[in-house]
Amino acid sequence: MAWDEWEQLKAQAVERHTTHMQINSLRGGDGYAEPSGSGGGTGTLKHKGGPWTQAAGTADDLQTSTITAKVGLRRAHDGTVGGLAGLSSLGALKSVLTSWDERLGRVREECSSLEPKLRQVAVDLAEVDAGVGDSAKAVTVPGTRRGE
Repeated sequence: MAWDEWEQLKAQAVERHTTHMQINSLRGGDGYAEPSGSGGGTGTLKHKGGPWTQAAGTADDLQTSTITAKVGLRRAHDGTVGGLAGLSSLGALKSVLTSWDERLGRVREECSSLEPKLRQVAVDLAEVDAGVGDSAKAVTVPGTRRGE
């Protein structure tokens, strides 16, 4: 095998094993993202606080529903002590009540901790977006008009 052929085979092997980067399903002509940014996207990145705010609302709702569930669980066990006195199942029932009471309490605490943090993420990202947008508007490019 000639030296040139060997070099050509090595180059072809490197091309086959080169790692291509793909960002957000943006594909170029060969199926991979193009480094020049000409992959067909709009060229803008937009953020919305809605998902963060919605997640915070869900955490708040879950916090409320766990409190309601704990109250309902306790209420359902009222009166069982008298009716099941002397049965071995009373101990198991009390154990289950205690276990679920603790679990629901931990869920409520976690949701209580998460809710304000999720709301703050929405606020922080909106402020960053506004700051970046203002900075970008301050850049003037000769020969162009804004809005083009």
